[in-house]
Amino acid sequence: MPGNVLLLVPLGYLYGPSLDKINMTYAIVEAAGKQLWVEAGRFYDIDRQAVEPDGSITFDKVLMLSNNGSTEVGQPHVKGATVEATVMSHLRGKKVIVYKMVPKKKTRKKQGHRQELTRVMVESISLNGKVLAQGEAAAELPLSEAEVEA
Repeated sequence: MPGNVLLLVPLGYLYGPSLDKINMTYAIVEAAGKQLWVEAGRFYDIDRQAVEPDGSITFDKVLMLSNNGSTEVGQPHVKGATVEATVMSHLRGKKVIVYKMVPKKKTRKKQGHRQELTRVMVESISLNGKVLAQGEAAAELPLSEAEVEA
């Protein structure tokens, strides 16, 4: 091995990624044709899903899973990985104005659009039946009626 070795390292490796990103569990899932970075205990707005409020959705198409620094990348999906979510509500997105004009022809068309959305709360991220991360709100909820009465 030669004595003078020049090691080229990207600047991010010198300072290192923040410890918050290393010691957390997150997943990248495919939901409604789009890819989302999700964490347990957070809510996300996705395109409208045909599920009633307080219903549950399971995302099986997990593209990547990271748990406390260990990362699994699927080809194309991570086998055995699921993300459980609960539908909070259905809502409409911010209004977008579409304005079309043909110059010198007195042709103008103004049209608005509001995207139909579903707000989901990610309850847990699991791999092969083992829960890797669970939302804090889900952990505090009682599991049975006996716990509610007590």
